[in-house]
Amino acid sequence: MAIATLIKSIQDIMRKDVGVDGDAQRISQIVWLLFLKIFDDKEQEWEFTISGYKSPLPERLRWSSWAKNPEGITGEELLDFVNNELFPELKRLATAAGVSPHGRVVGAVFEDAYNYMKSGTLLRQVINCIQSDVDFNSSGDRHLFNDIYEKILADLQSAGNAGEYYTPRAVTQFMVDILDPKLGEKLLDPACGTAGFLVNAIKHLKAQAKTAEDLQNLQKNINGVEKKPLPHMLAMTNAMLHGIDVPTNIRHDNTLKRPLRDYTPKDRVDIVITNPPFGGMEEDGIESNFPKKYQTRETADLFMALIMHLLKPETGRAAVVLPDGFLFGEGTKTNLKKELLEEFNLHTIVRLPKGVFSPYTGINTNILFFEKGEPTKDVWFFEHPYPEGYKSYSRSKPLTIQEFDREKSWWGGKSRKGRKVNEYAWKVSAAEIAARNYNLDCKNPHEITVNHGEPDELMAEYLEIAQQMQAAQDALKQELVNALQHGGS
Repeated sequence: MAIATLIKSIQDIMRKDVGVDGDAQRISQIVWLLFLKIFDDKEQEWEFTISGYKSPLPERLRWSSWAKNPEGITGEELLDFVNNELFPELKRLATAAGVSPHGRVVGAVFEDAYNYMKSGTLLRQVINCIQSDVDFNSSGDRHLFNDIYEKILADLQSAGNAGEYYTPRAVTQFMVDILDPKLGEKLLDPACGTAGFLVNAIKHLKAQAKTAEDLQNLQKNINGVEKKPLPHMLAMTNAMLHGIDVPTNIRHDNTLKRPLRDYTPKDRVDIVITNPPFGGMEEDGIESNFPKKYQTRETADLFMALIMHLLKPETGRAAVVLPDGFLFGEGTKTNLKKELLEEFNLHTIVRLPKGVFSPYTGINTNILFFEKGEPTKDVWFFEHPYPEGYKSYSRSKPLTIQEFDREKSWWGGKSRKGRKVNEYAWKVSAAEIAARNYNLDCKNPHEITVNHGEPDELMAEYLEIAQQMQAAQDALKQELVNALQHGGS
């Protein structure tokens, strides 16, 4: 069955259930069911590949025991089992002592998960759809999960208020390609959403892995934190399907809740790559975890303070997506930008065009690339253009990774040598930015000014259009008067 058809079939069944209210709950329901199916398929693999592997789940709670048989328990019996046995036991794995790492992963996923369905008969129909159509031990079906995942993300976008869950794949891949993580480097996404950045980093690092030890090293150094339950659940599932069998380093937490002073040198990382939530406000008291000069309730600013603090001295590097408001904002933003220029090398800002994050925000965004250890001399700006013939991006015409070939060929490799000013690229000295009170909203000096015509000609054209509109309105009024007169006679 085609992926879109499978997901639609499941959602159509759920729509008949009175307990499931809206797309977000439907997606959450699909994700925990998919996770259990995937975990069961993975356990079958681990029983062969891990010597002495023992499931953290009692036999009766394993998917293959209660869900696999299409004629198995259903109706009230299934509902009673899921609500009163399965969920309490899986949630317990998050906090119980002596739980194996595999069990901790299950506990982390189910800590804030819920079964919203009220009909055990409909739940059985959904389970049978998943069981009959997806086998994650088949390499073909495992590859298909990417399509399932993309479909779920597309539905998340249209579910509304889900903008923080998703960064376009082309953007995440470009940022990973430029940062070029190496095996042994510790990488963090402190607001990892559904793990888009982490998965791209995993793929990048897997190409360098030659031994089982390399793969273990890779797993140990991929770190993410996500505070919302649904994207965290997706992040764990996504990481498992990309080779992180025990993603205990993808935590369900709010990175900002920990006071900055409590981070020690062992918490520092080589690479931060992230698209922190912007436009949001943190709960009262969170700002007190930060020094006075950074205190604000604006989420993106607090994340920037945290990122700058967590990068290793001398070797730390980062790529961060931020809105235009950070570039020209004042107050806390000025303090952050001053430190960014004085203690980091903010070497490049890629200015993305409108529509990259459509449909849930039209805010202009930028990717800031910076390194810790030496002050900024010059900031290079690169304005990413639309492809020829485009006025914006859309779901049917999204941003593609091939579009970033222009930036990559200009970049100058790891040392960024040989960069040239051109119609898309320009540089501004740190001294000039400081003189502008650290306003980084620097416009492209090569932008072509559009000639809209002579003012007198434009005014004449406007007056002519206005007269035509007035004539049309008068004619419409007359038609309405005539109609009323005839109707009354």
